[in-house]
Amino acid sequence: MLANVATKQDMPEAEPMQSTKPDLMTVEEAKALDTKSMAELFKDHINPGQFHFMKLLGFHKVKIETAEGMYYTDQNGRKILDFFGGFGSLAHGHNHPRVIAARKQFQDENRHEIAIAFLSQYATALAKNLAACSPGDLDMVFLGSTGSEAMEAAVKVAERASGRKNCKIVYAENSFHGKTKGVLSLTDSELYQGDFQLVGNRVKVPFGDLQALSNAIKSDPDIGVVVLETVQGGGGIISAPEAYWRGVRDLCDEHNVLWVADEVQCGYGRTGKFYAFEHYGVVPDVTALAKSLGAGKAAVGAMIAKRDVYMKAYGSPKTAMIHAQATFGGIGEASVTAMEGLNVLYDEDLIENSAQVGAHLISRLKQIQEKYPKIIKDVRGQGLMVGLEFQDFSKTMPMVLRPVLAMLDEKLKGSLSGFIGAQLLRDYDILVAFTEYNRNVIRLEPPLVCTMDNVDTFCDALDDLLSKGIVSIVNGFIKSQAG
Repeated sequence: MLANVATKQDMPEAEPMQSTKPDLMTVEEAKALDTKSMAELFKDHINPGQFHFMKLLGFHKVKIETAEGMYYTDQNGRKILDFFGGFGSLAHGHNHPRVIAARKQFQDENRHEIAIAFLSQYATALAKNLAACSPGDLDMVFLGSTGSEAMEAAVKVAERASGRKNCKIVYAENSFHGKTKGVLSLTDSELYQGDFQLVGNRVKVPFGDLQALSNAIKSDPDIGVVVLETVQGGGGIISAPEAYWRGVRDLCDEHNVLWVADEVQCGYGRTGKFYAFEHYGVVPDVTALAKSLGAGKAAVGAMIAKRDVYMKAYGSPKTAMIHAQATFGGIGEASVTAMEGLNVLYDEDLIENSAQVGAHLISRLKQIQEKYPKIIKDVRGQGLMVGLEFQDFSKTMPMVLRPVLAMLDEKLKGSLSGFIGAQLLRDYDILVAFTEYNRNVIRLEPPLVCTMDNVDTFCDALDDLLSKGIVSIVNGFIKSQAG
């Protein structure tokens, strides 16, 4: 019987398996793509619906080849002045030489990226630097990759530290805290929330209404956390007065509620202080940064909490790993990039530059508003975080047309800001941003390296465009679509 059993030596050797390489593009092939090919790949593999809006604005015709300082350069060598700033992600401008040098040295020396089994000198140093930049007792840091991740960490540490078994969280109307599922529940957008099943332990109040917040906290002892953007970016650059923020701090202290300040967009010097809440002489219990924290070259987010809050949540060996660093939180080159970015921010006095240049921007925009009050409704903001709100479409038209067009204002919301934004890019080589909720608002968040001359270039272009009149602007947009 044993004679019929084949031995290992008798069996033929199996052919080694070889993976078939898919049809992969090389980096050089990607670099060489033209706008038509890019458009097809975007529609096929990323987001065909989004492409519709890019095409509407004429953005699909642009291929960015390089970027430096305040400017992009496209495939035709055209320099585009960046007043968009990646929604506040480019405090240092594009490709700051010190940041590039720090990253290159890191790579040239083959330093470690992912070493989560060991202590990282880079992650720990970055955490120390963030604590040094933060006022009061904000000194415990969680490092991640995005603003949503930082805010998830902020809300979780506050909820655990609140002491409530059934902790409820207060958030504001027109808020934006991210699109991951936890903070999506605190993001006041039916569009973004869609049909997802959201976290239920939340209470919505009007932003900037201290009485409404007081009523909510006093009527529900389960409320243990208040989550607020210090400046609402997606809401259209909306801030609240000092009395409100002092009231928030007092209410939270009185009722043992923790305050989380979302500074993902408005922090990092954008408003003329490192944190926007510093304008009001108050300190939250937990805050979050991202966007410019990566110095325009890395994805870095951070939660910064008061030590006593952090220790209540995760202070024992038993609880320490509940929300520990993720795989890519604090990896080497990202941490080095963020560290060099913080040093550049202070060495080049970019926070003060934001305050001064931002004041000049707001002053010039208010002058333009006085010149075109039927077009510009409001100019608001602080530092280099500015909202330019246009009137509803009907109010920009001759009086005889207003009653008819007024019925279409809601459907036309955002059209004028879109027309103007598209023509600023096409005819004046200037890029601006828009807002999620109030679509009549153009959002201006240029890099903090922005100069007075850059501001004058932008404002002169805007003035010249508006001088043509709304009918001409609309006709110009229509012609661009036909072309």
